[in-house]
Amino acid sequence: MALLSIVLPAYNEEQNIANTAAVLKNCLESAGIEYELVFISDGSRDDTFKEIQKAAAADSRIKGAEFSRNFGKEAGIFAGLELTEGDAVIVMDCDLQHPPQVIPEMWEKWQQGAEIVEGIKKSRGEESLGYKLSAGLFYKIMSKLIKMDMNASSDFKLLDRKVVRVLLELPERNTFFRALTFWAGFQTETVEYEVQERQFGESKWSFWSLMRYAIANATSFSTLPLQMVTVMGVVSILFSVILAVQTLIKYLFGNAVEGFTTVILLILIIGGFIMLSMGVIGHYISRIYEEVKGRPKYIISKITDNVQESVLGAWKK
Repeated sequence: MALLSIVLPAYNEEQNIANTAAVLKNCLESAGIEYELVFISDGSRDDTFKEIQKAAAADSRIKGAEFSRNFGKEAGIFAGLELTEGDAVIVMDCDLQHPPQVIPEMWEKWQQGAEIVEGIKKSRGEESLGYKLSAGLFYKIMSKLIKMDMNASSDFKLLDRKVVRVLLELPERNTFFRALTFWAGFQTETVEYEVQERQFGESKWSFWSLMRYAIANATSFSTLPLQMVTVMGVVSILFSVILAVQTLIKYLFGNAVEGFTTVILLILIIGGFIMLSMGVIGHYISRIYEEVKGRPKYIISKITDNVQESVLGAWKK
C-alpha cells in the first residue's frame, strides 16, 4: 500500500506538536491512508523537540529532527524531504493553518495521476490589518519578480516521489520551495482551502521578517533586480539628457542658468541610483559567495530514535 509522508517544519511550536499529531492521526486513519509524520524543529528555543520525541515514542509513525540553530523554514522543508520515505509527500504548517481535511482530496488527485497537488487559498482567514498589508506587499513583490501568482499559492502541497528527488538533487543552497515546485513543472492539480486559525501560539512572521524573506527568495530565484539596475541607469541617462537640453536652450536664449541647485539635485538623484545599484549587485555577490562556499543548508543536531539508517545521509546535507 502506498505511503504518505507529511513534513511539518516547526519553530517554537511546543504547544502544537501533540495536537497536530493527534488531529492528523484521526484524519488520515479515517481516510484509510498509510502515513508517517516528519517534524523538523528549526532551532527552536522552547521544548519543541522534546514534544516531538514524546510523540515519536508514543507512535512509530512519527519521527523528527532538530537543527543546531535556526536555519529558516526553507531549510526545514528540505530537511523534512530528506527524511521522508513515502511515495508522496505533503508539506504543511505545524500549526494546522493548512487544514488536514483537505489531505484526502490531495491524496485522491495524486492517485489519479497528479504529480504535484497545489493548495490554493480561498481566503487568508482572520488576520490583523498590519499583517494583511505586509503579507499583501510581500506577495505582490514576489509575484512580479518570479512571474507567478504568489497571492493564492502556499507551501501546502503534495509532491510525488519523483518530484521530491528532483528538488533534493538541486545543488543550490539558497532555495525557494514554493517557486521551485512551479519551476520544476510536472503534471499539476489544485485544491482550494481556507486558512485556519491557530489554536496555540502566535505567528512568527512580522512585516520585517516577510520583507527579508521576500528579498532572500527573490534574489535566489530571479535576476529581475539586477535587470532593474540597467533600468535605473537608463532613467539616469534620460534625466541627464533632458537637463542638458534644458540648460542648452536657456544658454542659447541668453538666460543665466542657476547651476548650484541643479547640480546638487543631479548628484543626489544619480548618487541614489548608484548606491541602490551597488546594493543590489552586492546582494547578488553575497549570494554567489554563499553558494561557492558550499556550506550545508542545515545542520541536524538531534534525531528521534526511530529515524532509519537509510535516511541518515541527511546529516551530511
